[in-house]
Amino acid sequence: MKSTVLIVEDEKTQRVILAGDLKNRGFNVLEADSVENAIEIILKNTVDVVLSDLKMEGESGIDLVRKLKNINPELSVVIMTAYASVETAVEAMKEGAYDFITKPCNLDEIEIVVKRLIEKNHLSSEVKFLREQLSSLNKLEGIITNSEKMIRVLDVASRVAPTKASVLIIGESGTGKELLARAIHYAGKRSDKMFVAVNCAALNENLLESELFGHEKGSFTGAEKQHKGRFEIADGGTIFLDEIGDLPLRTQVKLLRVLQEGEFERVGGSSTLNVDVRIIAATNKNIEELIREEKFREDLYYRLNVVNIQIPPLRERKEDIPLLLDVFAKKYINETDRKSIEFSKEAIDLLLKYNYPGNIRELENIVHHSTVLARNEIVTSNDLPLGIKNPNSERIMKECCEDGDTLSEKVESLEKRMVNEALHKTNGNQSAAAKLLGMSERNLRYRLEKWGKKED
Repeated sequence: MKSTVLIVEDEKTQRVILAGDLKNRGFNVLEADSVENAIEIILKNTVDVVLSDLKMEGESGIDLVRKLKNINPELSVVIMTAYASVETAVEAMKEGAYDFITKPCNLDEIEIVVKRLIEKNHLSSEVKFLREQLSSLNKLEGIITNSEKMIRVLDVASRVAPTKASVLIIGESGTGKELLARAIHYAGKRSDKMFVAVNCAALNENLLESELFGHEKGSFTGAEKQHKGRFEIADGGTIFLDEIGDLPLRTQVKLLRVLQEGEFERVGGSSTLNVDVRIIAATNKNIEELIREEKFREDLYYRLNVVNIQIPPLRERKEDIPLLLDVFAKKYINETDRKSIEFSKEAIDLLLKYNYPGNIRELENIVHHSTVLARNEIVTSNDLPLGIKNPNSERIMKECCEDGDTLSEKVESLEKRMVNEALHKTNGNQSAAAKLLGMSERNLRYRLEKWGKKED
């Protein structure tokens, strides 16, 4: 999408020349011959940057800057004037102008200033959007607990949050490692800066290095322009490295240098970049075992492991299940026509007996499943997923959670396993299998047809 520049200039010849040049350089251009006209255009159009003359008939460029404070204080204004002086520059900047250019204007200089402003504005918008998302997420789920083990975890997290110390969070998949990392960031002194998360297991070695440290144009096939890495984006803030145990050895060397010196080079680059970034890492693997296998650098481990926080699995903090049920039910009730949703005592008893190989992530999925399928405002045991009521469900659920599929695919995989096991036990009798599974025969037939199985 082309960026839009508004030129405010009462001299028509100069305005037309500047507009034509900017159009040739790939910008959308709007024109105004007065402050009044400029305000009308701004109220009706999306404008990225304003280039305004300082001295005009009637109101001046500084008057425009003052008015824009009340209309859109985030809109960047560059003042152009032939009456260059320290006084006018200082006044314009005090009123909120971003920059000051003297006439006759250098068109290349204008392009550089405009592009820099547009990049700055886009980044600011992304940061604002991300912060709103993260703030909403934290308010929605929070870290809710009655567990003594989790209270001790939060005590350590609250004490380490105001410091710059690196933190290594250890826990099984689905225990909330990233949520805890976010909480540490937002409780610390860097809360007004970026929190950037990277999953080290999601990318191959070359892409991961580029994602972390950036790359220069032409550094590899497909590198058509310079790319800023996550460390540059997180400068002044926090970077969260999830699945750190999957970090390739070559990348570990560069990460160690960032931890020790605060510097690195982009892929394909020679310039050294300096950053001030706090690192929080997480893993569900035994790093000490990886060190013995020479798959992880011992010096990097000790740099990351300044403060070690181990999150207990959900099966060791079952007192939190009723609290989490309420939180997740409120989260997903908007997908139903109900005003409230509760779990019956029988359903809660079954959920408390289950051991959750997928931890909190699995519990959330169970609640989502149950609230959507519940026949009324009370979730009963019949509304729970098939695996919760089967004695072999934990083993089967664990196998499903280890698959590399999406969450919905894992749920379907679990249901297929449970249905197949029930049909095997009843020698293919669908009526008996449905009874064993605690569901209607019609519901069972629907699933079999959905999965492409033929009825006897």
